[in-house]
Amino acid sequence: MATRSDTTRIIVPCKFAYVNCWKPISQYNGSVKYSVVIVINKNDEKSIAKVREGIDYVIEHSTGVWGGIVPENLKLPLHDGDKEKPNNQFFENCMYLNAKSKQPPQIVDSMVEPITNPSEFYSGCYGKVSIRLYAYNVGGSKGIAAWLGNIQKLADGEAFTGRITAKEEFSVETGGGVYD
Repeated sequence: MATRSDTTRIIVPCKFAYVNCWKPISQYNGSVKYSVVIVINKNDEKSIAKVREGIDYVIEHSTGVWGGIVPENLKLPLHDGDKEKPNNQFFENCMYLNAKSKQPPQIVDSMVEPITNPSEFYSGCYGKVSIRLYAYNVGGSKGIAAWLGNIQKLADGEAFTGRITAKEEFSVETGGGVYD
């Protein structure tokens, strides 16, 4: 029989988006947390199955948190990028979940050496992340969330910034001023 830590603590190979691991950001309730969006390719059926198994385990063992029953409107952490972000190529053919923590994650490279320069770990990188799934019941909102553990960067990827470069946006101009 699997133990809670075996089932709810998961290491997920992924692509990273909305990386807020260097400085916590303010949440809707006024708290500040570190966070990252974990993007899992749908072809990685093994990782998706592990996350779903963890979700099922939490549902089965957390009814006490929700008043003895599983709520009909239970919020789940795993989302389908094709359905929920259909116009965003970064999430195409992917599942995703948000992971947050009040403590900063340790961020390491492939040799498990610390990464301390924020420009080396960004939205678009590939790697692994440890998460722990847990039940919550806060202010009438009931669901399952992912706690952010540690991060291992394994490869660079195309930066997901939502911005284009100045070279993509402007052409070379010659002349004296804007109003010539």
